[in-house]
Amino acid sequence: MARLIRAIWLLALAFVLLSVALTLVYRFAPVPFTWTMMGDVFAGRGVKKEWQSLSRIDADMARAVIAAEDSRFCEHSGFDYEAIAAAAMRNAQGGRIRGGSTISQQTAKNVFLWQGGGYFRKGLEAWFTFLIETLWTKRRIMEVYLNVAETGIGTYGVEAGARRYFGKGAGDLTARQAAQIAAVLPLPKKRAGKSPTGYTGRYASTIQARMSVVRRNGLDTCVR
Repeated sequence: MARLIRAIWLLALAFVLLSVALTLVYRFAPVPFTWTMMGDVFAGRGVKKEWQSLSRIDADMARAVIAAEDSRFCEHSGFDYEAIAAAAMRNAQGGRIRGGSTISQQTAKNVFLWQGGGYFRKGLEAWFTFLIETLWTKRRIMEVYLNVAETGIGTYGVEAGARRYFGKGAGDLTARQAAQIAAVLPLPKKRAGKSPTGYTGRYASTIQARMSVVRRNGLDTCVR
C-alpha cells in the first residue's frame, strides 16, 4: 500500500511539473498542434491553420469573441461564476443545454485537452485554466484562443477562418465579418461563416451589436 501511495504521489507530482512546464512554453511559443486537430487528421479532413500574433489580428475579432462568448473576460480570473450559475438555472428549466465556459476555459480545453464532457476532463480543464490565468497574460490567452479555436471543418484559428470565408487575412476583417466568424465558433462543423442565414445570420447580427457595447464600455481593455 505504501508503494502504491508513493507511486500515485510521484505521478501526480510529475503531472503538475509537466503541465506547468508546458504552460510556460506556450506562454511564448505558438501551439503547434492540438488533440482536436489530430481528430481531423485521423478523420481524413486535414488541418488548415496559420498562427498570427494578436497585434496582426483586427481588434474587432477580439471584441467579437468577447461579445459572443465571455463579456467579463477582462474581469474574471478564469471562471465566471455568475455565468455558470445562470447557465445552471437555464438548464434546470429544460430546453437546450447551455454552458458557462469562459474564453480562458475554452482555451485551456482547446490547447491541452480533448473535446467532450465528463467530470475528469472538466477537472483537468479547471487546472489548466488556473495555470494559464496565473502564468499567461489576458492578452496571451486571447491570442492563443484566436489561433487554436476551430473556425470550420479542418480549419483552426481566425487567420485560416478569414481566408476560408472571405479570402483575406484576419487583420483586414470588417466588424461584420468578425461577428460572422464568432457566430461559427460554438458549432464550427455545422455553421457557415460566409453569408450565414437563419439562426447563424441572426446571431452574427446580435454579436455585431454587442461589439459596440464592448468597445464603448472598455470590455476589451485587457487585450488592447
